[in-house]
Amino acid sequence: MNILLLGSGGRENAISWKLKQSPLCENLYIAPGNAGSAAYGTNVPLSLKDFAGIKQFCLDNNIHILFPGGEDTLVAGIYDFFKGDEQLKHIIVCGPSKEGAQLEGSKAFAKEFMMRHNIPTAAYREFNDSNFDEGVAYLNAQSLPIVLKADGLAAGKGVVIAESHDEAIDAFTTMIKGAQFGEASATVVVEQFLTGIELSVFVMTDGTNYVRLPEAKDYKRIGEGDTGPNTGGMGAISPVPFADPEFMQKIVSQVIEPTVNGLKAENITYHGFIFFGLIKVDGEPYVIEYNCRMGDPETEVVMPRLENDLVEMILKMDAGKLNEVAVTHNPKAACTVMLVSEGYPGDYPKGRIMHGLEQAEGSILFHAGTAQMGDEIITNGGRVLAITSYGEDIKEALATSYKNAEKIGYEGKYYRKDIGFEF
Repeated sequence: MNILLLGSGGRENAISWKLKQSPLCENLYIAPGNAGSAAYGTNVPLSLKDFAGIKQFCLDNNIHILFPGGEDTLVAGIYDFFKGDEQLKHIIVCGPSKEGAQLEGSKAFAKEFMMRHNIPTAAYREFNDSNFDEGVAYLNAQSLPIVLKADGLAAGKGVVIAESHDEAIDAFTTMIKGAQFGEASATVVVEQFLTGIELSVFVMTDGTNYVRLPEAKDYKRIGEGDTGPNTGGMGAISPVPFADPEFMQKIVSQVIEPTVNGLKAENITYHGFIFFGLIKVDGEPYVIEYNCRMGDPETEVVMPRLENDLVEMILKMDAGKLNEVAVTHNPKAACTVMLVSEGYPGDYPKGRIMHGLEQAEGSILFHAGTAQMGDEIITNGGRVLAITSYGEDIKEALATSYKNAEKIGYEGKYYRKDIGFEF
């Protein structure tokens, strides 16, 4: 089968690594890809916003499966674009409809969906310019800290955890009155702050049935000890030690099944991955957020622990037969450490020459922000490289990743040295 994977990050590199292992995968194309994905398929210079260009490529290259890696194309409606086109509708799209993608595309939509289906989540209110003053009064009445979320997609930067009322009101004003994230922050969701420990859970669904992939925990803060600003993710571990069978069963019964059943009950077309960003509070799961695709850097530990043929799973999904799939998880731990550019998550340089990649032993290198320049591999993003290793336990896996993190270099390299510190 010919497959087109959309994206250029570590997530897509890990997915390309997994897809290429399938005997069903004949030709794999990654658009636009990076220096790492070129090892598993052919990088093609398509713009993810150019649906017409994507269409033409699919027709010219007899594509059977379209796999949107990130949320932007899904929220923009690429599923609907393909299924509404006579020339494209036969192509399998591994992702939800535009309406289904609103679980990630709109925080307000997701919250309202959870309320309708009694899915545990933090208490919230939503505000916009029309009730701005009411929002300010509401913020002043809340206990600290306070969580503010831009309703739409804001490239992972639309969440503020305010430690004071002044900080909350400043952020609220900047988002709505200052249009900080454009249309994405025209509506702001103000949410109760929950204290607990977080994890990520993933399922693939055909709209009726679902299968659960290995769970993971990622580390968002730039600084050790979970300090400093949020990033796209500095590392991840799988399995998650505190996600014991009893807790996972609560997630299944209280979160996963009501979500899948709710989507079906509301006739929302959803064929693809659901990412549940969860927090464990006093032994109970609460949903922090939904994503309509796999997470990053969690994919870099989930795919190595997923023992099934991913292409075969996609075919079963398309046929509505995921109930026939028995997912198996590698019993070993997988841990990833992310190398990033200096200055990240703020402004950072690009074009730094990388070295030592060939010296890494016992790890899988998933490229995130890299590019090929002649014979050199250079940095091309804030998060540069995910170093993933297996181990009998988390500590052993991390030790291998850290050993290789020392071998790989470029000017301004930084990484957290305490991934998995709680365990």
